[in-house]
Amino acid sequence: MFHERVPETFQALPTSADRRRSVWSALLPRRGRAFARIALSSSLALADIAAILAVILTVEFGYQVVFAGDSIWVTGFRSLRLAALLGAIIVATNALREDYSLDGIMAQKLNVQRMASLWLVAWAAVLVVGFLTKTTNDYSRIVSITAFLLGLPALLATRAAATRLVRRSLVSGSASASRVHLVGYEEDIARFYASHEADQLGSRIVGTSYLRRVDPGADTVSRHDQLQEDLDLAVSVVRFLRPDDVFVLVPWTDTAEVERCIDAFLRVPSALHLRPGSVLDRFPDMQVARVGGVSGINIGRRPLNVAEIVLKRALDLTVAAIALVSLSPLLAAIAVAIKLDSPGPVFFRQKRYGFNQQPFGVFKFRSMRADAASAVFKQATRNDSRITQVGAILRRTNLDELPQLLNVLKGEMSLVGPRPHALAHDRSFERRIALYARRHNVRPGITGWAQVNGYRGETLTDLDMERRVACDLHYIDNWSIWFDMQIMIQTIVSRRAYKNAR
Repeated sequence: MFHERVPETFQALPTSADRRRSVWSALLPRRGRAFARIALSSSLALADIAAILAVILTVEFGYQVVFAGDSIWVTGFRSLRLAALLGAIIVATNALREDYSLDGIMAQKLNVQRMASLWLVAWAAVLVVGFLTKTTNDYSRIVSITAFLLGLPALLATRAAATRLVRRSLVSGSASASRVHLVGYEEDIARFYASHEADQLGSRIVGTSYLRRVDPGADTVSRHDQLQEDLDLAVSVVRFLRPDDVFVLVPWTDTAEVERCIDAFLRVPSALHLRPGSVLDRFPDMQVARVGGVSGINIGRRPLNVAEIVLKRALDLTVAAIALVSLSPLLAAIAVAIKLDSPGPVFFRQKRYGFNQQPFGVFKFRSMRADAASAVFKQATRNDSRITQVGAILRRTNLDELPQLLNVLKGEMSLVGPRPHALAHDRSFERRIALYARRHNVRPGITGWAQVNGYRGETLTDLDMERRVACDLHYIDNWSIWFDMQIMIQTIVSRRAYKNAR
């Protein structure tokens, strides 16, 4: 058993007494550290309050300047009252959800959907309170609507800036960073260092205890004694260094050793963590979940929960219905042009895999000659001779996809999602690309994150498809109603959405 202190400058204690004291001072917890962490967390809450207050005061005073209403004192008191109620709801909710915790700030990115939902709830609460207290008439509708519209962007921008400043202050060597001690076999600890940059950890590794590999030929008693000796020494070091967290990096396949480590480090006043090899790096959002009376490690939730499915379906039905009605003259004109350009049907229908790999017939405007379209599937290529003149225009402008609005109304597709591929492509790529079939965990879409990033058209190599699949999986893992709206807007206005269209 041996121990190591990091950073490397601490691995050998200097001979000078003053310098030795400075090294131990850096390793041991500092008195003002708790206050520093509280101050940093509080700064995030204060930033939220400041953003809300600034928006409401600016809007209220601007309204009074333009319309010359109440006095500045009445206006100021009224604004403070509204800002205090909104701020109290938002700060209290975020505090209960631990959104202001420093460890959470380091581990998570800014969640726009969560903040937007909280902003809506806060304003709903303001309306309820105003109704119950009969104070709704105290506020101008112009002021209220403007503050509602401007408040969320201001809150997001302020939180992003404050979070960035906090993260910069939580470098691995700062006094306020979490103090971590590592325990495990040498190769596992080396792998941990190799996969985590020191300045990106958001914590200070103040000690490392290496466990010795037990000789396979040793008897049971000797193996037990050796591990116990290592653990006793590690526990002593942890008690001396007093870290916030102890990470046990012993592989979970070594069940007996893991159990012994748990028993040993539950006796020290530090948070205890187990890291099952590289699994946590692959699934960073895994958590312990309970289903009925059974507990397990949840490495992935359903792509969309019930509320999200209902919300997405409502958006699909609303936009698809409006689009079909408003675009009906264009659809009729395209149908006439196809008929005049070449003989054959207006629509082309082909089997594709949808949600949960259930086959369905996708509608498209026919862009190839009727005899070519009915032949055995062959992916369209640049300057494909089978494409008609009208079909070439439809493909370049993405107008050939418009009939899929019917698939959306039927519930077979969504407006936004992974694009459905031909069955032959699905079967081929599913065997060659990892997690390809995961694209079918949501409804396919008329457009998607891959398409607006230019990953569409002919797939000449597996790398082309891997890039497309990576975008699709990013969409599934980061879905929000705002993300759908962003993709729909980019489909129309972004240049990349028309890239490789043919």
